[in-house]
Amino acid sequence: MTDFKAPLRDIEFVLNELIDVQGHYEGLNLQDINKELTDAVLTEGAKFAETALAPYNRSGDEEGITFENGEVTTPTGFKEAYQQYCDNGWASMTSNPEFGGQDLPNSLATPIHEMIMAANLSWRIYSGLTEGATLAIDKHGDQALKDMYLEKMITGQWAGTMCLTEPHAGTDLGILRSKAEPNADGSYAVSGTKIFISGGEHDMAENIIHLVLAKLPDAPGGSKGISLFLVPKFLPDANGNPGEKNTLSCGSVEHKMGIKGAATCVMNFEGAKGFIVGGDHKGLACMFTMMNDARFQVGLQGLGIAEMATQGALEYARDRIQTRSLSGPKFPEKAADPIIVHPDVRRMLLTQKALTEGSRMLAYYTAKMLDNERFLTDEAEEKANAKKLAFFIPIVKSFLTDMSQEVASIGVQVYGGHGFIREWGMEQLMRDSRILMLYEGTNGIQALDFISRKVLGDGGTVLSSMADEIDAFVAANSGSALVEKLGAGSKQWRELLQFILEATKNDPEEIGAVSVDFLQFSSYLLLAYFWAQAAVTAQAKLDAGSTELDFYKGKIHTAEFYFARILPRADMHANALLSGANNLMDITSEMFA
Repeated sequence: MTDFKAPLRDIEFVLNELIDVQGHYEGLNLQDINKELTDAVLTEGAKFAETALAPYNRSGDEEGITFENGEVTTPTGFKEAYQQYCDNGWASMTSNPEFGGQDLPNSLATPIHEMIMAANLSWRIYSGLTEGATLAIDKHGDQALKDMYLEKMITGQWAGTMCLTEPHAGTDLGILRSKAEPNADGSYAVSGTKIFISGGEHDMAENIIHLVLAKLPDAPGGSKGISLFLVPKFLPDANGNPGEKNTLSCGSVEHKMGIKGAATCVMNFEGAKGFIVGGDHKGLACMFTMMNDARFQVGLQGLGIAEMATQGALEYARDRIQTRSLSGPKFPEKAADPIIVHPDVRRMLLTQKALTEGSRMLAYYTAKMLDNERFLTDEAEEKANAKKLAFFIPIVKSFLTDMSQEVASIGVQVYGGHGFIREWGMEQLMRDSRILMLYEGTNGIQALDFISRKVLGDGGTVLSSMADEIDAFVAANSGSALVEKLGAGSKQWRELLQFILEATKNDPEEIGAVSVDFLQFSSYLLLAYFWAQAAVTAQAKLDAGSTELDFYKGKIHTAEFYFARILPRADMHANALLSGANNLMDITSEMFA
């Protein structure tokens, strides 16, 4: 099994040479976040991921969690690594400094989270949910809740979850049955069963704070009647320490295909004492604060898996000798040539590299918008950024998770029969990555949200603005074959938008029919935009006399590969969405027999 090595050089390339985070920080008046600091944070984050987490990835998968008498014991090493994570301040990177957070930008935390997810995805599930819950409480909780819970959650002393899904209600939260009855002291008695609760029970923190969606007795029907409640595992005593056990329990844990070191729980709330967050019937809006963060984080999980699969496949292809090159022996002193000499293996490796590194550019570009959300002070800029961020979140969540499954599958293929064997690590990556397309709303739901709310919802304004940004880059860098192809893609994007705006006026089924293909087209075009920028940047470095010839030439070559062999996928998606909804909707359910 390949040892994880943090891809620091590529991370630094994207942050410093492609998206210019230092200029970004200066624009947000974050002058204290200088390159010396960011380099130190990245170096230490890489060390933590490589030494504290990666060694327990396979063993955590083999051992899994233990569930006895309603309690979960995490795999060997997980609890100790979590304590180190908290002690070293990683848990508090982006949180509110009023409650012990460091208030660092998301664009600095994003590479740390990516490295952690690559090193040990199961472990990251626990800490990631806590950070999302903290965000929701900080934004929507009243002062008493913040004072009681935030500091301990920000430091990682207490963990957090979000409890949405119920056995009969998956995405359709409007039909949930969990109830919350008012108590005389202003709290609520929360009752109901929630399923698929990541980190619902574990031994890594002394308390677990659940954010639970439920309905008040006077709630209107549907999603407008949902409220959000903070329900602790242990009720804090007068000193703020874990006291009486609340009336909630973990009824069982799921036996899963992957992420076996992460507890996925059925949680039963039996009149458990809870506290409302955000006001009556405002729960869904509050939960979306947490869900949007979670969707971005799930995209990063896909990026982490892809990075690990890419590293493993490349190492194996360089080492494994098998047959001779088609053009004659390349290593005549060996019994056979390494498989990296073969065109099809190179196709697979380049596909992994192009998708993984391109997705990193997309994710880090989006992370800058998360910074803007927190640090911008101009109201008009805040509103424009919010719309752009909302546009990008479903792309990051869906495309990066689809990508991770493809890249992990390629990793298995590069290894051949060994890829199917547990000891080599590839099959675990493929199993672990499969859940990501389902988490936080399936990718089909993400595509529907993208087309209905983020594209049709504003008449394509954000999309047109992004096309303008691409066109400005094309105009400033004309003369390159890649750039000219990018310009043609931007024009096609606008044309497809107009088709969708017209088609969906006449037939509401077209909204669902075009959704996945349009999101995929948009994603491949955006990666083309970033790869074109990477190629231009790399060429400029070479022209300036850089001695990192392999690194920068590799960027240019991978960009050319992307445009030649991956970007054509966008045309397939364009043709599919232009074919209309009839080929999906005219078949009856009986005809499927």
